[in-house]
Amino acid sequence: PMRRRDFLKQSSLAAAGAAAARPDWSAFSQNPTVRLGFIGVGLRGRSHLEQVLYRPDVTVTALADVDPDALRQSNEMIRKSGRKDAAVYSGERDFEKLVLRKDVDAVIVSTPWEWHAPMALAAMKAGKYTGLEVPAVLTLKEAWELVETHEKTGTHLMLLENVCYRRDVMAVLNMVRQGLFGEMLYAHCGYQHDLRPVKFNDGKQPYGGGAEVGPQGMSEARWRTAHSVNRNGDLYPTHGIGPVAEWLNINRGNRFTALASMATKSRGLHKYIVENGGENHPNAKVTFKLGDIVTTSIQCQNGENVVIVHDTNSPRPYSLGFRAQGTKGIWMDDGDQIYLEKTSPKHDQWEPFAPYQAKYDHPLWRKFEKDAENAGHGGMDFFVVRAFVESVKRKWPPPIDVYDAVAWSAVSALSEESVRKGGALVEFPDFTKGKWSSRQPVFALGEEY
Repeated sequence: PMRRRDFLKQSSLAAAGAAAARPDWSAFSQNPTVRLGFIGVGLRGRSHLEQVLYRPDVTVTALADVDPDALRQSNEMIRKSGRKDAAVYSGERDFEKLVLRKDVDAVIVSTPWEWHAPMALAAMKAGKYTGLEVPAVLTLKEAWELVETHEKTGTHLMLLENVCYRRDVMAVLNMVRQGLFGEMLYAHCGYQHDLRPVKFNDGKQPYGGGAEVGPQGMSEARWRTAHSVNRNGDLYPTHGIGPVAEWLNINRGNRFTALASMATKSRGLHKYIVENGGENHPNAKVTFKLGDIVTTSIQCQNGENVVIVHDTNSPRPYSLGFRAQGTKGIWMDDGDQIYLEKTSPKHDQWEPFAPYQAKYDHPLWRKFEKDAENAGHGGMDFFVVRAFVESVKRKWPPPIDVYDAVAWSAVSALSEESVRKGGALVEFPDFTKGKWSSRQPVFALGEEY
């Protein structure tokens, strides 16, 4: 059989010249069928389920969720795709039964954050290739447990960080790899998203809102808001730090070495409760630890700096605030603008990024654009699910592996520690135990990824 490095080289070259035509999906049906189990089939889980049901090489054999209605809706989707109902598990710990099934090759976990690590550990110990929603872990202890379980069992875990496949950041990745920004110096990213209607959701409005949380709340308000009550730090870093880590070859010739975080005072969530539920609403008495804006700085082994901003309690438009900057130029997501020295037409003036994105569009997007049209989050979900399934079929390490999952997610625990210490610099663990210096980049370097 062809060696993996030869396949990567040949498929990368083939992808570079591929036309933006719909691929022949019949080819996939000739490959082994992947038997998937889903742990968590709420809104996010069903979004992943929708994507795998488009594929003729996937069978969904089992579902686990504590919500019977979510299980019902999921099996309706499966039947509409022409497949048989999946087995269902509805108990809180029934995921432990699902991962032991012999007709499950791999699992996708899309549950509240506190369940991510325990469920992934159970799946990996059962020998199931695991696709895990973000963040992977909440504590450093969980991070080391995932690493040690992978190294002990050989079972792979892929973090399902879809923003790594966002079209513009992949074009920037292409440009970084071709040296258009020169030597990389700095990156900026974050999660700047008004989540107040998510954190407080009474179910009376289509997009959330109100002042209800916990058992009285709907959807993510039942669990996500509790993290804002009990924690202060960057609670959701991977959408930003994931793409940046690929630009900077983190865990593959580079690594994060130290981190410092500072948080503003907390005002936004209380203000939102009062405005939507009144000053006498019971939740108006809740004290929130999470600062409205948390800023984190990370040092890298090769001399780059990264700044991450977490801002989910404020009235603001959505932005991940990307910025890629090197010795030859800079790209900024906000404003969608670029400046390249000796390339941009006017000195010291921005120009639109759109022509560059078209020119340096990543080969994966050029090849699979049509297939990604109906996928969630602007097509990103198609690519992340595709990468997971293709990795399972080939029995290969995934493009976003366990070391990436824990490093990107550990930003949360480390930033909480730094905030507690008044913004002190804290050491970033080397989860690869030194292997970062010899590991090679793999993300988006082969047709399957």
